[in-house]
Amino acid sequence: MATDNMLTELSLNNVSVSFPIYHGGSRSLKKSLLFRGSGGHLANDASHRIVVEALRNVTTQIQAGDRVALVGSNGAGKTTLLRTMAGIYEPVSGTVESRGRISPMFDIGLGIDTEISGYDNIRMRGLILGMTPQEIEGHLQEIVEFTELGDYLDIPVRTYSSGMMTRLTFAVATCFAPEILLMDEWIMAGDAGFINKARNRIENFVAKASILVLASHSLETCRQFCNKALWMDQGMVKASGPIDAILDEYVGATQR
Repeated sequence: MATDNMLTELSLNNVSVSFPIYHGGSRSLKKSLLFRGSGGHLANDASHRIVVEALRNVTTQIQAGDRVALVGSNGAGKTTLLRTMAGIYEPVSGTVESRGRISPMFDIGLGIDTEISGYDNIRMRGLILGMTPQEIEGHLQEIVEFTELGDYLDIPVRTYSSGMMTRLTFAVATCFAPEILLMDEWIMAGDAGFINKARNRIENFVAKASILVLASHSLETCRQFCNKALWMDQGMVKASGPIDAILDEYVGATQR
């Protein structure tokens, strides 16, 4: 049962996420690269392990109707924040609260079993996305028509090309009306004919969401689909507010 859009919300209060670095006493090149790539800060936790603080005291409240763009350099914490919102990463401190079904779209190929048929994968993927068997069957014909895979849906997906796999996973992932939609980069892949079809579908998919949180390096995409922005820097919220004001500030800072 869908949640009333007026009740849909997502809030984080002083959320911190850390990842331990094992063999932290080493001064190896691997450790150095890991630290630089994470964008976080090295610290010691209560067990005296060296950890990367990927998120530090992040607080934000997202209400129904909000379309929030997460911006920042590589390693700023955007993907970690999305995965924490989705419940994939557990905070070491702080709280994450949500009302409404969360639909994470980080890896649309999640849950694909190459040894079973396209039809069976449609049903399995639907269950992973939180749909009931009845909902899946109700969307099945529409998914089948969108994929344009025909009889290939009756055979194991290990026989599919990468383009065919994209059609299958994309069709399932975008077949229902999301409540809280979390997206890491813009999903757009496939052959030329499919790209236009996919673009229209994803735009309709996003429009149905009560809340959108989108991490993207494309500022054009952020301006097109979002009304707010949250600027991440070294695991912290540097600024948040209306999309144009925050993106202008962000661009100005990167050009200095």
